[in-house]
Amino acid sequence: MESNNEKNLLKTTKKVFIFNKNRFNSIHNNEKFKNLNQYNENSKLKNSIDFLSSINFKNYSSFYKRNNLDNFVSLRNNLPNSTSKYKYPLSVDTWDEKELLSINRVVMSNRFTFGEKVKEFESSFAKHIGSKYAVMVNSGSSANLLMIASLILDKNINLNRGDEVIVPALSWATTYFPLHQYDLNIRFVDINKDTLNLDEEKVSQAITKKTKAIFAVNILGNPNNFETLKKICKKYKLILIEDNCESLGAKFQNKYCGTFGLMGTFSFYFSHHIHTIEGGMITTNNKSLYHHCLSLRSHGWVRDLPRDNKLYKKNKNKFKDSFVFILPGYNLRPNEINGSTGLEQLKKLKHIIKQRRINAKYFKKIFKNVDYIRMQKEIGISSWFGFSIILKKHLSNRREEVLNILEKNGIETRPIISGDFTKNPVINLMKSSIHGSLTNVKNIDKNGFFIGNNHINLKSQLDFFKKIISKIN
Repeated sequence: MESNNEKNLLKTTKKVFIFNKNRFNSIHNNEKFKNLNQYNENSKLKNSIDFLSSINFKNYSSFYKRNNLDNFVSLRNNLPNSTSKYKYPLSVDTWDEKELLSINRVVMSNRFTFGEKVKEFESSFAKHIGSKYAVMVNSGSSANLLMIASLILDKNINLNRGDEVIVPALSWATTYFPLHQYDLNIRFVDINKDTLNLDEEKVSQAITKKTKAIFAVNILGNPNNFETLKKICKKYKLILIEDNCESLGAKFQNKYCGTFGLMGTFSFYFSHHIHTIEGGMITTNNKSLYHHCLSLRSHGWVRDLPRDNKLYKKNKNKFKDSFVFILPGYNLRPNEINGSTGLEQLKKLKHIIKQRRINAKYFKKIFKNVDYIRMQKEIGISSWFGFSIILKKHLSNRREEVLNILEKNGIETRPIISGDFTKNPVINLMKSSIHGSLTNVKNIDKNGFFIGNNHINLKSQLDFFKKIISKIN
């Protein structure tokens, strides 16, 4: 017997594909395509969704609705091709049938490349986050690249090759690489040991005559102290920009992170708050920077620029404007599948963030009085990407031993981003300087890791984690 959910999916699918039934049948009956998909013998979904999906869709449609991770893990482990061994995984899927239906609509529309779905997602995202403009790209790393490129190339912005940018020594590689690639000097400073974000006092001390910008990174969903950072920027006439790739939904003084600086970036990779397979976003209120990003994203041409742009006076002749290049750009465009899934994910964001905060409240409660770990201090309203663990007391300097025990018990872990980034060999290829001793970052590098947070209730997983780590003498 088909469930009501399956019947509804079949009904919806028929509506979606009715306009192209003959085309679908010709594909579906082709033996070459049949061999690409292993059907579940008991599945009744012998239709376009089953054909285009690479996993057992009948079970997949229930993923997002799981009310606890135990149910989720059990369901996941019954899927074909499931290789996960973790009782407490780092990340779980936030998709359900809505995202797959949106993908199927794109597939059958025969328009895959950058188009209206991406533009619609950009508009919806900008409205949600409280920004005038949003530009979607193929990753958060690309978002950082285009942000730095636009700041350098925009003649109205006082940031030029050879200038200095202050960054935290704790972040992902592609926070730093675009600075190097645009010949900017990278000035590493230490972090606050509690928030894991920039230490504002050390930022002030690190400023030199060459300093032109502060690149704030909101670590693990936790906002920086933007009140203080903005005061520093105002005093020294510096540009403030944000890497908010792992902190979508975080707020400081009731304002979304990613909107405090001149520009902000976001990532929609699988492990992040929402995911679009691959994807990233740049936000800004600056119209000129917005236009620079539009051009840089697509080869540096003028085709995607509005007629009222200030970068290039477009011809009324569409043909002549097809291949006019004005900036040394890239091809970093997302596709329509990224845009369509982003629209569905954005609708779920409120629930995703709410449950992550509920999980965090419980995490803080059960570890409140222990002396062997230090938790991240929340100064705004964190969106809790994950739960940082800094080992101390009897667990100090025993991270490898602790991680091995957690792994054996099915608890997945990761470093807190890159730890001390300055230890990486690539640093020898970059123009950089270090202010001070980086004491707190080095401690993170030696004693820090994080465990996952998700949109599903994690009470039993967090209890299990505490049970295991508390037994380590």
